[in-house]
Amino acid sequence: MMRPSALFLCFLLLLPAVTLAQQPEERPQFGRDRLVIETLEGERFGFLVELALTPRQQAYGLMFQRGLRPDEGMLFLMEPPRRASFWMKNTFIPLDMLFIAEDGEILQIAERVPPRTLESVVSDKEVRAVLEINGGMSEQLGITPGARVLYKAFE
Repeated sequence: MMRPSALFLCFLLLLPAVTLAQQPEERPQFGRDRLVIETLEGERFGFLVELALTPRQQAYGLMFQRGLRPDEGMLFLMEPPRRASFWMKNTFIPLDMLFIAEDGEILQIAERVPPRTLESVVSDKEVRAVLEINGGMSEQLGITPGARVLYKAFE
């Protein structure tokens, strides 16, 4: 039988490996910009978004982030437009995902996508972009399919 002190020593030797395995990779740098969402009723809401443009940025997204301010989000720009698919494995906050056409129209919204799930959220059609905002924010602001995202990529 192993003595408690030997067991503790084994645990200490394994701790660095366990800790390293749970550490996120280094977060890529994201540019920031502002955009506006205009609802079907004509109300406008501004957001400060991080821009996920490169494959590495898009793969990392909002992983390991612990929160967003109500007016923050992340915009994933797809070039060329395509069906988008996301999962939330290392995302710690619930999100609304707004799937956006080439002209800025919101085609579909996945609301309150739960954090840390491996279930994919997929767009019904090809999209030019996906905007992730705090879960429940779409409902709170009255953002529905048919609303528009006003941003230079959609002009």
